[in-house]
Amino acid sequence: MKTSEIHIRDPFILKDNGKYYMTGTIGASTWGRGNGFDAYVSEDLENWDGPFPIFRAGEDFWADRNFWAAEMHVYNGGYYLFASFKAEGKSRGTQILKADNPLGPYVPMTERPVTPDGWECLDGTLYVEDGKPYIVFCHEWLQVKDGEIHAMPLTDDLTAPAGEPVLLFRASEAPWNKQEDENHVTDGPFLYRTKSGKLLMLWSTHGYEGYAIGYAESEAGITGPWHQVKDPLFKKDGGHGMIFESYDGRLLLSIHQPNNTPDERPLFLEVTDDGDRITAK
Repeated sequence: MKTSEIHIRDPFILKDNGKYYMTGTIGASTWGRGNGFDAYVSEDLENWDGPFPIFRAGEDFWADRNFWAAEMHVYNGGYYLFASFKAEGKSRGTQILKADNPLGPYVPMTERPVTPDGWECLDGTLYVEDGKPYIVFCHEWLQVKDGEIHAMPLTDDLTAPAGEPVLLFRASEAPWNKQEDENHVTDGPFLYRTKSGKLLMLWSTHGYEGYAIGYAESEAGITGPWHQVKDPLFKKDGGHGMIFESYDGRLLLSIHQPNNTPDERPLFLEVTDDGDRITAK
């Protein structure tokens, strides 16, 4: 398959053994019932094999809808899938699954999400600082109105919280977000360190030209304080991004664009890192 033929939201890239592995939200089941996640494999980011099923929910799995924003991470020699799930009468949350290789099968490590019980949460991502793992996630606007992004320490085996969630910032703090009432969306946090060591966080919300992605910068580590950069990184109806370096040395931003179902496709944009700030071409 060509990149332009893959219907996926929230595309996340893992590099492993000379290949690119892409997963995310299966486009066709985004807004309804879900049953798992797929992955695609490429050597050039244009021609892909797949989809390969990397997780399928069994009859005893607690969630049945909104299987969103799967991310593959390598941590302590294992492969981990961070993904969000929802069921009627149960709060949305990010659960962590594990496998022995990028294509799985991934198996849930716990019976329930690792994000706080009773919170509507989504888009959890892994960040490791000084050897300590954190999950960075969104506390959803549907519950708190002004969407939040939190960081929470995890146990070394990623099976449980190792502390309380810390509020990093709210969506309304970003000047590039367009919401005109009390509701402000936070989506898709992703952590990136620049060449000079500055810690940035990419995240998405609704901008003045559609869905958009911007970033905040930390004065120190994961707990901040965080400050929003004035201008968005990408503003033309695309977002939920992450950054990776290609095998040929390019720094790339992976997003879906446009944001309307069923037209979403992966888009890879070159990024410039000047040491303190990043720009997308």
